Amino acid sequence: MIIVTYVDNFRYFCNAKIVINNGIEMKKYALGLFFLLAICPLMAQKIDTDTGVTAEEPVVVMETTLGTIKVRLYKETPRHRDNFVKLVREGMYDGLLFHRVIPEFMVQAGDPDSRNAQAGQPLGVGTLGYTVPAEFNYKYFHKKGALCAARQGDAVNPQKASSATQFYIVQGRVFDHDALENMARRRGRPFTVEQVEAYTTEGGTPFLDGEYTVFGEVIEGMDVVDKIAAQRRDRMDRPMEDVKIVRASVVEEKKK
Repeated sequence: MIIVTYVDNFRYFCNAKIVINNGIEMKKYALGLFFLLAICPLMAQKIDTDTGVTAEEPVVVMETTLGTIKVRLYKETPRHRDNFVKLVREGMYDGLLFHRVIPEFMVQAGDPDSRNAQAGQPLGVGTLGYTVPAEFNYKYFHKKGALCAARQGDAVNPQKASSATQFYIVQGRVFDHDALENMARRRGRPFTVEQVEAYTTEGGTPFLDGEYTVFGEVIEGMDVVDKIAAQRRDRMDRPMEDVKIVRASVVEEKKK
């Protein structure tokens, strides 16, 4: 497993600390990012764009064992939108687990290996064998409820290409103005008025902006995301009791 982490950049964001196997003390949010980035090597290949998408911003309904989540996919990220719709229509996500959940950070799903996974089985490295080119649009950011694509770390993936199948939904937390100003200085780019408003009221994960593609958002069921994030977890942040996507389906809206 290739491991890439931005721990040093985000130490000051968090309060609680934990110790991982090698005895190095790391922050909880940084560890979450550590696992989010620890996706196995992916082979780049052409994406099948013949998805039959007939709506600019289709809605995907995910029926989970803890309730229903509805997400809207953005028209400004068409490759991610079309790939996600294609996989949903093929039944790719039916039966997959939310295999990694970290409170005040995110809930992650989409590992093909999580279907019928045994208790304690390590997850998070499954792949379909291709990636989706990054589609950064700074109109969209990591506010609470953002739907985003997981990916490998920069050391092996400098183009920041997305995993074809693994995604996460941001839960995040609220940040104050001072924390955002410090972050902006560290990254060399200010936050927009919209970002500041969102991060200081609803919350999110601002330190991920510009690093992972945001391609949709939750429009119903954020309470379900919160329930998933609150589940008891093992040391790899997998819920002790499986949280499953029972069925995912596409609802067409805003016709092209």
